[in-house]
Amino acid sequence: MKRYKIVHKTQYDFSGSVQLQPHTLRLRPREGHELRMESSKLVISPSATLRWHRDVEGNSVATASFTESTQSLAIQSEIIIQQYDQTPHDFLVSDYAVDYPFQYNDEDKELLLPYMRSSGTEETSLLANWIIGIWQPGEKIQTFALLLRLNQRIYQALTYRRREEEGVQSVEQTLSLKSGSCRDSAFLFIAAARQFGFAARFVSGYIYSDSTTNPLGQSGSTHAWAEVFLPGAGWKGFDPTIGSLVGAEHITVAVARLPESVPPISGSFNGPPGANMMVNVWVTELAGH
Repeated sequence: MKRYKIVHKTQYDFSGSVQLQPHTLRLRPREGHELRMESSKLVISPSATLRWHRDVEGNSVATASFTESTQSLAIQSEIIIQQYDQTPHDFLVSDYAVDYPFQYNDEDKELLLPYMRSSGTEETSLLANWIIGIWQPGEKIQTFALLLRLNQRIYQALTYRRREEEGVQSVEQTLSLKSGSCRDSAFLFIAAARQFGFAARFVSGYIYSDSTTNPLGQSGSTHAWAEVFLPGAGWKGFDPTIGSLVGAEHITVAVARLPESVPPISGSFNGPPGANMMVNVWVTELAGH
């Protein structure tokens, strides 16, 4: 078991006095047998009324409502978690899915179909030609080996580039530029995995970085990766930005079919246009109990 402290600070400074509309916060990690919450503190200025719920994906979501006008908005989340996913390679795939290609069984496929459908934007000839270089019909390969190959191919082909602007590059942009942010690499992985017939989804969260687990140094921002549903093993995470499986250093906050569905903070305001935003994230490993 590993313990991590996550501090996520977001500061908005507006050009004048504004009235804040409700803001949606996705800052609380997804709890389960692999991750447990030890403590959680959320400080918002100006003061807000919080209402919590779980969305259709089971993500923990808070809605912050404001009454007073303001020229700034500060949101600070401080969380301590216990992470138990120490052996990401320790899983078994169902016999029928060990070798690729395979078909999900009917019961699973009924639920997985939304994660198997492309959004339309990634169906390009550039992607199709790129995929040919990863696997061609007739090649014998294990399912997990194919996904590892895809993960490594993206890691080797793209240059990491931190992007402050919102949104995700199109698959065509990422392949043409041969560079992108973590969310661009994750989106490319998802698009390619779906072309191969896998159910795949986008993951937003945090990563603990040091020179060993993450030479790119992702501290200071949120992180993104992909998950694929493997029969018998469930949703398994792949991080093409660092070319590895998702493990103890990855902290999942929210999952979704599409990247734009799970921004950490979203909202609007009424007032003069213009705002500056500053985000800082720190993930620190703590001593165990």
